[in-house]
Amino acid sequence: MEAPLKTGTLVRGFGGFYVAADDEGTEHVLRCKKKFRRMKISPLVGDEVTFTPGEGEEHGWLEDILPRRSECLRPPVANVSRLLIVVSPSPAPDLALVDRMMVRARQQGMALTLVINKCDLDESLADEMRSQYAGAETPVFAVSAKEGRGLEELKEHMRGSLCCLTGQSGVGKSTLLNALLGLELETGEISWKIQRGKNTTRHAELLMVDGLRVLDTAGFSLLELEAGMEPITLKDFYPEFAEYEGECRFAPCYHDREPGCAVRCACEEGKINPERLERYRLLLQEVRQSWRERYD
Repeated sequence: MEAPLKTGTLVRGFGGFYVAADDEGTEHVLRCKKKFRRMKISPLVGDEVTFTPGEGEEHGWLEDILPRRSECLRPPVANVSRLLIVVSPSPAPDLALVDRMMVRARQQGMALTLVINKCDLDESLADEMRSQYAGAETPVFAVSAKEGRGLEELKEHMRGSLCCLTGQSGVGKSTLLNALLGLELETGEISWKIQRGKNTTRHAELLMVDGLRVLDTAGFSLLELEAGMEPITLKDFYPEFAEYEGECRFAPCYHDREPGCAVRCACEEGKINPERLERYRLLLQEVRQSWRERYD
């Protein structure tokens, strides 16, 4: 008699095996059926799946991957509902990277949160980030994993979502996860010579502790936008532009440097952060270049 199918979530993978946690939290080691290779589908941590449990020391089998609500390629994870972008005073924030991650997350329908870690080093960064992203529909939390400051408020904010912490290497994602979940993940020191962190997370893993579900992923410093993105659609991923839609002299308006642009006027009136708008324009140039070269 065949074992009944169960449902669960992939929490990690290793050496061709996958581990799924069922609805009771029991973990099952699974192998992937050959049909996924033929279909050119790779299971991702965060995937909701059906599987046949193994018996005794025997592994089980991954039977099907349920439709994904979102998918990230870097890091390769699925079904993230809230992306927490972590920055810190050291290394200095790369806000162009933050903007890219925000666009990609919104393309996937993810909610966004900005987390300023190491606020014990510089409390002014949180205020600067709130100014930069005013109107961007992105909550900002100032925390110190080292001192435990702001963690309870952040935990309450994360409940009910499958969260992913991401950001530059060295901002303290693993240290923050340790503090949030009471774990002892490996952490790395900042290389002061180059002001970048040493990656301590090699593979994605879904951590489930105290009602929180958080993906632990490797840090990275680059993020490419979706290939073939139409330049005119980039503005749609900037919530602070929305209220000015249709008020520009020309339609469609890219909110670049067109005369009579309502977004530019709002920026001049102090309603939109000028640095955020300037980074949007630089990103727009990249999207336009990619669009021109899409058939090369």
